[in-house]
Order: sequence, then structure tokens, then C-alpha cells
Amino acid sequence: MSVARRVFEFLKASSEAHARWDLEVSMSILKNRKKLLVLFLLSLPILAVSFVEAGSILGGKTAYAPAFYTTTIFIVSIAVGLAAGLITGCIGAGGGFIITPALMAAGVKGILAVGTDLFHIFAKAIMGTTVHKKLGNVSVKLAIAFLVGSAGGTFIGGAINKGLYNKDPLLSEAFISGVYAILLGFLGFYALIDFLKSSRGPSTAGGDAHGGPVSGTPAIAARLQELSIPPMVRFDEDFVPGGKKISGVIIALGGVVVGVMAAIMGVGGGFITFPMFVYIFGVSSMTTVGTDILQIIFTAGLAAIGQYAIYGYVFYTLAMGMLIGSLVGIQVGALTTKVVKGIHIRGFYAVSILAGFVNRLATLPKKFNELEVLNLPKSLVANIEFVGNIVFWIVVAIFGIWIFGKFFSNLGMLREED
Repeated sequence: MSVARRVFEFLKASSEAHARWDLEVSMSILKNRKKLLVLFLLSLPILAVSFVEAGSILGGKTAYAPAFYTTTIFIVSIAVGLAAGLITGCIGAGGGFIITPALMAAGVKGILAVGTDLFHIFAKAIMGTTVHKKLGNVSVKLAIAFLVGSAGGTFIGGAINKGLYNKDPLLSEAFISGVYAILLGFLGFYALIDFLKSSRGPSTAGGDAHGGPVSGTPAIAARLQELSIPPMVRFDEDFVPGGKKISGVIIALGGVVVGVMAAIMGVGGGFITFPMFVYIFGVSSMTTVGTDILQIIFTAGLAAIGQYAIYGYVFYTLAMGMLIGSLVGIQVGALTTKVVKGIHIRGFYAVSILAGFVNRLATLPKKFNELEVLNLPKSLVANIEFVGNIVFWIVVAIFGIWIFGKFFSNLGMLREED
């Protein structure tokens, strides 16, 4: 298997792992009346204020201000959460990757979009986590080693974003857009190739449904577990006689990577942790799930509060709007999977990721022009950015209309199954 293919499988597994976590915590909230009541009470004052123009709540209208708060942007935040929830619930992957690009496409500054997305993830984790059910599968030593690294990583990632923003807000915008363009472009094109191959016939590639190894410890994990760098951490004692062991330093370094990526991109830590633990460290899926839930709470919380909120880079009303929208979207999306074909879901996954790629890529010429890296006609770069926005929102709208159409047209059957 080529290196590029391995990277794609890793990123795909990352996206699916984040979606599974998102689905679990969202359903935990939706099935708990007390949590829904708390969410409703928290939403009332925000909903009331949101329908009053309040442009000076955060930043004001200056070009480099974090954001300009309007009723429209709050409604957009609900739509963004709804779209992400539909993608997560229906496709089972990818929804978390479009939130920050979508907020930026709606006019929210990049650093504020990242901070707000992190806070939205943290709030959802606190409200909906079911970690108490999985504590038996958590390796405390693994979790501690990993969180030491991820805590440091959030400071590095947050310092990068804030440093770039303080130097030049345009540089921050270009950096965040560039990171997302690379990630979404790579993931989207490989997903499209996978979809085209699968639409011609069944795949003959080895591995499980998520592209992982059929069984056994991956080769890279076996090599890492052979390295004797103290302190050594023992884990999976319940699944392997005598358990396995790996250096705590290696686990902490993995945590640093997760913390940096979470703080830079605003997607929490879960999207990388699961495939890293399973494919690189050789940890069992059962132990990984419990440990992953713990690290999402701490990593997202530390990044959101310690690196963004205290500096004014969290838009709380947008976070609440996204939470409301995503809860609805995930419920509808998850139910709709019962009445749509799997091949259609895979196609929309590729297209939605590519739409985010096009959107972020289309903003770069204008950013580079303003940074005086390029010298292109202003009308040209403005039109490129406009087309990128239109493509993104059209794809999101078509996907949403299609899912809701399938949902309502099959509502009777879905009720019977439920």
C-alpha cells in the first residue's frame, strides 16, 4: 500500500472516529430530558438577543476585528451545525471537518471560528459524554501520558494561531485556510477515487470496513512497543495475557501532535486519537474508545478555554447555535441512513469534503494578494473567492434538501421501525 493511500486510510478512520463520538454524545443529550431542558433554558436568552442587531458585542465592524454579531450570523451558525450534523449522522464521517471552513465562509474570522468550534465540541462533550459507562476500558496510565503531551500541544497550536493573528490577521486567515485546503483536498480526492471504484464494483482491497488491518498488531505499532524508553506504560491487560507495554514518552509525543492539530484546526482531539492509538500504538479498540472520550474533554476544554476563550476568541452564541443545529442534524441524518443507499452516502461524503476544499482554496488568492505575495487583479481574486463560496453553499444546500427529502418522504416507515 502506498504512503498516500495509508495517509488517506488514517484520515478516513480519523473522520469516522470523530463522527462516532459526535453521534454518541449527541444521542446522549437527545435521550435525556434534563439535558434537553438545560439546553433549552440556556438557549432562551441567546435566542432573544439574537433577533436584535448587536454589532458591537464582539469586535465591531473594523476589517480585522474577530467578528460582527448579527441575527443573520446566528441563524447561519444553526445552519452550519445542522449541515455538519446531517453529514455526521448520515455519512458517519466528515461533519466535524466542515464547521470551521463553513464559519469562515460565512464571514467569521479564522481564529474565532477555530476557538468557537473547539468550545462547541467541549460543551457537547460536557453535556453528552457517557464516559462513566466506559471507565472500565480506560487505561489511566495511557490517558495521563497522552494528556501531558496534548496539554503541551494545545499551547503550541494556540500560540501559533495567536502569534500569526497578532502579527497580521490576514496571515492567520491564510494559514488556517491553507491547512484546511491541504487536509480536505487530500481526503476529498481520495474519497472520490474510492467512490468511483466502488461504484464500478465491489472492492477487493484487504482490511475491515474502515480500511484498517484485519487483525493483529500493525507493524509500526510492534516496532514502537519494542522500544524501551522509560517510563514504560502497560495496557490492555484485560485483552492480552500480561498486557502490552509502550513508552510513555512515545504516547506523550502523540499527544503533542493531537494537541497542536486540535488547537490549530478547532476540531477537537478525537479525530486523530483513535487511528493513532489503534494503528500506530497498537492499543485495542475497546481501550482506545474509553481513553479517547476522556482526552476529548480535556484537550478540547484546555484548548478552547486556555488558548482562545480567555483571549476573546470564542463566539459563545455561535457555539450554542451550532450545538442546537447539530443535535437536530445528527438525529435526522442517522435515521435517514435506513432509507438511502450506501453508495450514495459515499458519493456525498466525497463531494462535501471537496466542496470544503474548493471553498478554502478559493480564498487563498485574495489573502495572498492582500499579503502582497501575489499581484493579481482585485476583481479576479474577488470572483474566485465568490465562486468558491457559491460552490460550497450550493453543495451543502443540495445535500441538506436531499436528506430532508428522504427523511420526510419515508417518515411513516421510519416511525414503524422506531
